[in-house]
Parts: sequence; structure tokens; C-alpha cells
Amino acid sequence: MSQDQDAIGSEDDRRDHPFGRRAGEKMVHRLVELGIALSAEKNHDRLMEMILLEAKSIYNADGGTLYLVTEDETGLSFQIMRNDTLNIAMGGTTGKKIPFPPVPLYRPDGSKNMNNVASAVYHQATASNIADAYEAEEFDFSGTKKFDETTGYRSCSFLTVPMINTAREVIGVLQLINARDMGGTTIPFETSMQAMIEALTSQAAVALENQMLIQQQRALWNSLIEMIAASIDDKSPYTGGHCQRVPEITKLLAEAACEAEYGIFKGFDLNEDQWYELHVAAWLHDCGKVTTPEYVVDKASKLETIYNRIHEVRTRFEVLRRDAEIDCLKRKLAGEDPDTCDRDFQFACDKLQEEYHFVATANVGGEFMDDEDIVRLKEIGAQTWTRHFDKAMGLSPVEALRVKQNPPPPPPATEPLLGDLPEHLVDQYNQGELYNLSIRRGTLTAEEREKINDHIVVTIKMLEQLPFPKKMKRVPEYAGGHHEKMDGTGYPRGLKKSDMSIPARIMAIADIFEALTAADRPYKKAKTISESLKIMKFMCQDQHIDADLFDLFLKSGVWQRYADEFLDPSQIDPVSIDDYLPNPELLASKEAAE
Repeated sequence: MSQDQDAIGSEDDRRDHPFGRRAGEKMVHRLVELGIALSAEKNHDRLMEMILLEAKSIYNADGGTLYLVTEDETGLSFQIMRNDTLNIAMGGTTGKKIPFPPVPLYRPDGSKNMNNVASAVYHQATASNIADAYEAEEFDFSGTKKFDETTGYRSCSFLTVPMINTAREVIGVLQLINARDMGGTTIPFETSMQAMIEALTSQAAVALENQMLIQQQRALWNSLIEMIAASIDDKSPYTGGHCQRVPEITKLLAEAACEAEYGIFKGFDLNEDQWYELHVAAWLHDCGKVTTPEYVVDKASKLETIYNRIHEVRTRFEVLRRDAEIDCLKRKLAGEDPDTCDRDFQFACDKLQEEYHFVATANVGGEFMDDEDIVRLKEIGAQTWTRHFDKAMGLSPVEALRVKQNPPPPPPATEPLLGDLPEHLVDQYNQGELYNLSIRRGTLTAEEREKINDHIVVTIKMLEQLPFPKKMKRVPEYAGGHHEKMDGTGYPRGLKKSDMSIPARIMAIADIFEALTAADRPYKKAKTISESLKIMKFMCQDQHIDADLFDLFLKSGVWQRYADEFLDPSQIDPVSIDDYLPNPELLASKEAAE
């Protein structure tokens, strides 16, 4: 064996050397596998850790840092830090925040910061390989030296590589510290292996860029759906927050269902994509309300359209009272007994006051209207008054067109005190005064209620038109099922329990509980917890909501956690869930009954 051969060892030895041919072949194979792994990793923190740890492993480096360019592109923020000797592991999946500020990319005067090796690599988009930081003169390592004095560490070799994306933009910097040989001695970073690290960072930059783009797209999508939900809530001051609170209840109940291991919940679980699918559905469950007219959504009294028409009705009562007063005065002038005239006038006033009180009370819609009430409304409404001014003047073009199709009689004209007149028929709505005042319960007519119910049809239509990816295909189903009932009497599709998934049934309960406890509805007082749970128990018995889910809703304490965070303390009254649990025969599982 020659002296040269003896110095470098045998061919087999050279193949097994960390930087020999055999190791190089293994490294290429490893880079291919790593590229596949990088493209498959979905977790941002794990991806960054994978990049840094693989780079450390290739060079057997003692430490390393991964930086990303800040959003404003003025600095390099610390993302991952590792150092074996000092037992440092910060950032990423560790949950430990890195306490250091970003490395500035520019000086106060706006010039490029070329003193720091990481920022210089960013600006030059070229790797830097430093054998010994203590001998390097082109960069300022004073901070590194100060760190070494504090810790007793010795920072020596540095390899700093830019992470360049497909647009040839530097999105981050990878820095390795102190390469080590097989015996653990610090050595310079082998230049022959630098191409491997650069190839790795190139792959990593593309993978990281793709993931950041996905994250940005998701952030944009989340902002859009929350903006839509907020717009719907803002559209009506009476339902503000509904679209934002329903997702909270949905999440709490879905978590409880995932944790339960009995009955219909055995084996039920949601992966990351399915959780996001449910999240989107919950936020968009009422997106169809964008087409519902405000006056229908906000209709707080029976005569309300754009404004409350009780003011018009009250003016007519004022006219009748004035007519009664004029009639009294005319009778006195004609020589009739003044006392008799005054008594008749007072009787007319008292009667009008009582009748107006009845009409105004009916307009509020707080009490059930029976047949006798409706008959009395018609009797009151049949009274007449005389109109002396032209109804066809001062109208908008649309109103004028409707009046032209059904011209009113010219003044003076006798009209009913409460009327169902031709001009009250507007599109699909009947705005007739008697028609609306005769609503038996609540403030909505049949066609207005149908229009509000129609929002779920519009929701499904809107969502089905969106090109959801395969993993989000059930968003329309989840969002569109929250008004279905377990017995098939719900809307819009009349689905039964067997037709609905657990997430869709969860959303139905979330929507109902939020609506019952909401304090921002114009047509009802906010209900207490006990009142709400009592109503939901009846709904359970009538098979309108899922009994197993309502049982879980009670036993898991979802109602309590939501109430503590979102309800007014006055609504949270003492509750024993045993009073509201579904009848055992309604449950699909024995474990729930026990």
C-alpha cells in the first residue's frame, strides 16, 4: 500500500466515510425521501422543525436556527432554535417562545444590514460558510461572542443558507452552527456537502411556501366567512351575534360527542379536515339570510314594514276623535243640551281610547289572538273616516305604478279605519292592516314566515354552488340541516333522523339553544336556562331534536359552559339536569339512559 493510499484508507473505507461516495448516494436517496415527506407535512411547525433537524443531521451540527422573513419584510424572525450541547429547544412544536427580536434587514437609515450574516445572506441570496466566527472579519459576531461568554459555549463554524422560493424570493434563512466529526469535535462545514444543504433548503422553501400559501388562503377564507356572518348579524340589530354564537355551541357539543364512547357516539370522531368542515358549515349556516328583507327579519310588530304603521292607525283614531269633538260643538250650536252633548262626546272618546288600546296591544303580538279577538278587530276596523287628500300624489315610481293598476277613489272618500286595500298587496306580501293585526301568534304573516324559512333553501343553494374541495363536500349538508326535525316535519327537505349525520343534528340543537337564550330578539324576552331546557325537552319528546344529542348536551355540561361565557347572569338560574333529561325510551343507547 502506498503512502497516499495509507493516508486516505482503503476504497471501502472511503465509501463509508461520512462524506464518501456511499454516503453521498445515501444522502441523495435521503433527500428524495425528505422531499416527499416535506410535501406531505401539513403542520407548519412540524415542517419547519423537519427542515432544521434534517439539515443538522446531514452535517451532524450541534445547533441551528431557522428564520422566516417577517410579514412587513423588515426582519428575520426566529422560528426554530436547537442546540444539543446547551439543551436548547425553542419554537415550533415545543411551545416555548423564542425571546429574541427579529434580526433587522435594514439599518435605521434604510440601507441594507450587511453586518449580520443572516441578513447579509438574505440580501445576497447566497450561502455563507464561515470556518471560525472568531476569525471572521466581514460580519459582526459580537452578539454571538457575548452569548458564548454568558453560557460558556464556543460558537465556531457557521453555515447560513437562504431559502429561495419558486419566484426567486428569499422567504427565510437556515443557519447551522458547529459541524462535528464522528468523534464530536467541532469542524468547519464541509464545502462538498454544501450543495446538499442548498438542495434541501430549496425543497424546503417550496414546501414551506406552498404551506404558507395554503395558510394564507385559509386565513382569507376564514375572514370571508366571518365577514359574511358578521354582515348578516349586522344586517339586523335584533339578531346580532347569532351567526357567531352558533359555532361556539356546535364546537362544544361536537367535542363532547367525540369524547363520548357509547351508543351512537362510539367510534364517532372528527379529524382535522372534518373539524374545519363543521367549522365552516356552522359559520355559514344562515348565509341565505342575505336575501331576506330587513323589515321581515326585524319585524317587531304586526304592522311593521319599513316603519311601524301603528302611527298611521293612531292618526285615524285622532281624526275620529276630532270628528266627534266637531260633532259635539255643532250640536251645541244647533241648540242641543250641552250636558248631553258633552256626555256623548266623552263616551265616544272613551270608546275610541279603549278600541285603540286593543288595536295597539294586538300590534305588539305578545299574546295569542283567538277568534273573538279577530272578530272584534274587524268590528273596530269597519268604522269609517273621510279622506280629503289624493292618495296618488307624492309616491315613488313603483308605488305610483301599483296605484295606477288599482286607482283609489278620488277625495273626499270614505275608508275603513283598518283596511285591507289593493295597495297593501306588494309582490308576495300582503301588508293589509287587518290581515296583519289578525296574526294569531307572533308578528309574522304566513308569507313572511315562509320567506324567513326560505333562507335555508337559499343557504343550501349558495353553498352548493361553491366549488368546495372533496374534504369539505358536506358543508351544505351540515349548514342546510339545522331546521330539519327528527320526525321528518322540518324544512326544507323534510329529512328524518336516519337521513342526517351527527354533525347536522348537532347544528340543529346549537341553533335552537342559541335562539332560545338570545337576548337580542325583538319579539320575545330572553329566556332563562331552565325555560330554554324545558322547551327543548318538549322538542325532544316530539322528536324534533335528537334525544341522544340532547342527553349529551345536558350531561356533558355544554349548556353550562356556553351560558357562563355568553349569557347574562340573570338568565342563569338554578338547574337540575335530571328534570330535563329525555325519556330513556327515546335514547338509542342504554349507556345514555344509565
